[in-house]
Amino acid sequence: MGYGPTSKMLVNLVDGCAQAKNVAPGSAMWTLDGDRTVQTTVVDVTAVKGRQAVDVVTDHMTFTVGPDLLLLTPDGWTRAGDAAGTAIAWTHARKLCRERLTIRPGYEFGYFVGATCADGTVGKNYVSLIVNEEDFASRYATALTACTGLPARLEAVSRPSGFLKRDLPGFRVRVVSSYLSDAMRHYAGGDAHHMRQHFPRVVLRDIDTFQGFLDGYIDGDGCNVKHGWGRMIVSANVPFLVELATIIGARFTPSKRGLASRLYVSNRWADRNTFVPEHHRISPPEATWIRVHEVRPRPALGAKPFTFYSYRLAPYPTFLVNGHLVREPW
Repeated sequence: MGYGPTSKMLVNLVDGCAQAKNVAPGSAMWTLDGDRTVQTTVVDVTAVKGRQAVDVVTDHMTFTVGPDLLLLTPDGWTRAGDAAGTAIAWTHARKLCRERLTIRPGYEFGYFVGATCADGTVGKNYVSLIVNEEDFASRYATALTACTGLPARLEAVSRPSGFLKRDLPGFRVRVVSSYLSDAMRHYAGGDAHHMRQHFPRVVLRDIDTFQGFLDGYIDGDGCNVKHGWGRMIVSANVPFLVELATIIGARFTPSKRGLASRLYVSNRWADRNTFVPEHHRISPPEATWIRVHEVRPRPALGAKPFTFYSYRLAPYPTFLVNGHLVREPW
């Protein structure tokens, strides 16, 4: 019995998608190592005839494979024919060929994350900041480039003012990178909306990164205090401020009027020794679990059998069928 994908199923080569029958020895394929995408190489290709296949129906598509091909579930590997109702490992196939950034921790990384949390926009495949102050936009662009390597520049734009009822001049910094936007959503707990974002604990790697975060966040959602040694943060995201207050050892009382709350950040907050470094991964996860809704038997029609293709691979024995992680039986 065959146990690979059928001849016309798409598998994910490093050079792009290809039908299973067109994969040759020496081809580089994408696979997963935990929740990271990695590459593996085809050492040998085998074609086997068979009359029984299954259609595996997932959240994203239906793919046809041999019933004995193995799919990865949270409990281990399981036969495709037995996968109905389980969750299986998957990555977004269209994102496999994107540029993966080397994001460097440090002050600039913290500043970029803080300013984005305060005033930025995280789109499907871009991150941007639109503000009135040219100096703020310039600092943001410099920090973004320093920590990601992406070229960032200022653009003069106009933005509407609801208070003044007219457009005001401003400055925009925008970079297109689905990898960076995925990273920001990961830092903010999966939702980069300012009222729902979590405190990005990735900035607690070291004191320099956290200081950069404070400076960036306060540049966006804060101000200097005229009479005192500190700065004030103004935000309506109370859970965010509660976490931040604990880290800097500050007292915090949410506003009782349902308006934005204030958190005072002393210039000497570090002297309280409340900061505790934490190590969190900077690179975003590239895989998740998706549901298998149904597995339908699919017998060959007429006299023509299915052709299943299996691959011997190194260094990883797994590969992707349109983003779904599979491997041959042990």
